Amino acid sequence: MELREYWTILRRRWWIPVGLAVAVGLLSLLQLRPWQSKAPLYSASMRMLVGVLPVAEQDATTYDPRYYAWLTSEYLVDDFTEVVRSRLFADNVSARLADQAIEVPAGAIQGSAATGKLHRIITLSFTWGDAAQLEQIARATADELIENTRFYFQQLGTGEAGVTLIDGPTIGAVGGSVRDQIDLPLRILIAFLVGVGIIILLHYLDDSLRNRADVEGLGLQVLGEIPRDRT
Repeated sequence: MELREYWTILRRRWWIPVGLAVAVGLLSLLQLRPWQSKAPLYSASMRMLVGVLPVAEQDATTYDPRYYAWLTSEYLVDDFTEVVRSRLFADNVSARLADQAIEVPAGAIQGSAATGKLHRIITLSFTWGDAAQLEQIARATADELIENTRFYFQQLGTGEAGVTLIDGPTIGAVGGSVRDQIDLPLRILIAFLVGVGIIILLHYLDDSLRNRADVEGLGLQVLGEIPRDRT
């Protein structure tokens, strides 16, 4: 099939993709309301060093005691991200904030936390709509981890585990994401392409004879044509 035939097929039912794109665009405008300024969003980031001190007394025939400390620290870092995302930890941070007359639900704390790790250094970040409150959440989180390390990591069987805050918390405004910028045009484009797909499907299912080529395609001979009235 030649390109001009595709153009003819699309032109015959052009209103389907155009109408679908317009409808999706209008509904998206009502949903997204891009003309309204969005509430500011802030992010708090801090870095912590997680480690275990080596046992003071070791048999001289055993491995270097520092080896076991480093190995245990690696396991400790792996557990750290799960601890921070746990409901128990969020409840304790929420209770600590309540003591400061700051009411933040544990579920909100749990949902806004994100972690990353590099060797024994953990990056912990929170996203919140109030900068002052976000700083209180970040500091309460750091205090909870530092002061209650033994409670959360008691399965290691050592009292030498420790968490040290080495950087932050640093508060900064979060700019608009790329997704926010392309969401509306992407929806319209997808709706238009879906409309084009509908046209092709309808053409495939349509068994009407519209021109000489359709008739000749059935192996029939055309004796004459009635031209379309364009007046």
